[in-house]
Amino acid sequence: MLTSIIAAVVILGSLVLIHEAGHFLVAKRCGVRVLRFSIGYPPKLFGVRWGETEYVIGGTPFGGYVRMLGDEIGDELGPSDVQTYLNEVAHDLTQAADKAAAADPEVRNLLEAGWEQARQLVAVQTAGNLALEQPQVEPLFALTQALRRSPEPEALLRKILGRPPREEERDLIDEVQRRRDRDDAIKFLSEHRPPALARAIEKRSFPTQSLAKRFAIVLAGPAANIILAPILLAIVFMYGVPTLLPVVGKLQKDMPAVKAGLQKGDRIVSIDGKPIKSWEDLSAAIKESKGAHLQIVLDRKVNGVIRTESVGITPVRMNEPGSLAGPQWVIGVLPEGESVIERENPVYAVPHAVVETGRMVVLLVVGIGKIFTGSTPVRQALGGPIMIAQMAGREARQGLADVLTFTVMLSVELGIINLLPVPMLDGGHLFFFIIEGLRGRPLKVRHREIAQQVGLFLLVMLMAFVIFNDISRIVQG
Repeated sequence: MLTSIIAAVVILGSLVLIHEAGHFLVAKRCGVRVLRFSIGYPPKLFGVRWGETEYVIGGTPFGGYVRMLGDEIGDELGPSDVQTYLNEVAHDLTQAADKAAAADPEVRNLLEAGWEQARQLVAVQTAGNLALEQPQVEPLFALTQALRRSPEPEALLRKILGRPPREEERDLIDEVQRRRDRDDAIKFLSEHRPPALARAIEKRSFPTQSLAKRFAIVLAGPAANIILAPILLAIVFMYGVPTLLPVVGKLQKDMPAVKAGLQKGDRIVSIDGKPIKSWEDLSAAIKESKGAHLQIVLDRKVNGVIRTESVGITPVRMNEPGSLAGPQWVIGVLPEGESVIERENPVYAVPHAVVETGRMVVLLVVGIGKIFTGSTPVRQALGGPIMIAQMAGREARQGLADVLTFTVMLSVELGIINLLPVPMLDGGHLFFFIIEGLRGRPLKVRHREIAQQVGLFLLVMLMAFVIFNDISRIVQG
């Protein structure tokens, strides 16, 4: 059980990381400010700020998010968005000051002098307040005092930042110095919004980006999962894939294989003259027969001697347990389990991986379509976190190739499912963008809010259903 849980957390966590990294990298490339990159949802267990972004591990697993500047639903940036941006700018400035002080004694001395000056000013301002024995000094206010005391404030600020200061940074520093309080300065600037600040926020926020950039940022998450699949599959093919040999194991009662005289241990050599080298070849040949009569050549051991025989079989069409593909042509045999390891060099592994990923995408899309049309029962098709954990644990015990193959399958599923036009999913956002492109303007905010609420309700209901479905499978054995 512990192995299953650990395997599921590692595999799903890795896929979520790749998915959110797709959003993150394209957002950064487009110039959007990313405020938080989280693996897992709140509560926050661990977080570290690096550069402009806070990187977080959340206590609720099996998910994640990238929070960008601006509300994805709103058309305009409100005061709260401006305050958020200014708080981030304040963090940038104080973080840069801390780093510069640690690296340069001269800067450290100037900042310490500024801190002392700020402490004295705050002490005078709060004189008589017995509750403040040690007056609290805002780091940004201390920085403004260091700049004020410096004979060359511009040079000091450039030295701290390692670059020329931006206009919004100047605006914030000037306002904090004037008001001696960061929060008051941010509130004032958010209400009055100087032109330079407005331009900076518009440049760095998500909602104000062009439609093409917003589309690319949202699409990048599912695309990252789909692109990961052939990369992992190529590694699997080069590492070595256990390939089931076409040796008959269990035969199902009253099925064509039994009626034709197939026996346990028979090794299929060819079907209608086409060589059969693996169980996958055997399965594909039967499924593609469309029910036509097949001539099967097999090797059978009789009294220690291998004899080649030929039998005729006509497949029947029926549902296979656990398959999303719907009714298939089958003959009623299961593999014996004998396998060999096959390895490919990179020249063949890479194109093979791309083709195999494409095949998986098509099968998944067809399978989803069959769920919506009712061809495949929903309870048979859908599984939740419990089922994923069980499968992850089973594959982890089989070896690296099986774990990577299972990861590929989940990665493709995560990418395709996220492209469904359901509000709250990436596909829902992309659907809204397509409508915006066709109409020349976005849908009304109220309509998008309602759609998001409906989407959230549907996702919660779906999660409850799949968990109940998983529990039912366990209870029913």
